[in-house]
Amino acid sequence: MEDDVFWNDVCSAMEVLGHECNPGQWRLFIDSSKVSLKVVLLCNGNRFPSVPLPHAANMKESYESMKLLLGKIKYDEFKWKLCGDLKVVALLLGMQLGYTKYCSFLCEWDSQDKKNHYVNKLWPKRISLMPGEKNVISHPLVLL
Repeated sequence: MEDDVFWNDVCSAMEVLGHECNPGQWRLFIDSSKVSLKVVLLCNGNRFPSVPLPHAANMKESYESMKLLLGKIKYDEFKWKLCGDLKVVALLLGMQLGYTKYCSFLCEWDSQDKKNHYVNKLWPKRISLMPGEKNVISHPLVLL
């Protein structure tokens, strides 16, 4: 953790950059790779430049890393809208990564039901993300 940089006073960062600290005007973009995590606040409507928050050079993409990262930037306080790739979304929602039977966070699409893939166009909506059920292994870190 000594190589990781967290600016956890988001309002001060916004003041230094001359922006109003209004969470509704910003969305949180999380980018991850096997060796680092990066978080940036993007202005809705692109009126202002992005605001970099944490950059963790040696932090791997995992549920625990995302939990630590969201805790450091006080996500529970601001509740920004999130954007990122599907792997980041799956991590934030506590879903199992890799080849899974129910890999969608939106519906209960059965990836192993080969005979119905091109027949069934409407799969049932996912109602909840309960740990231990349908490839959900942890409690979601963010609201769906």
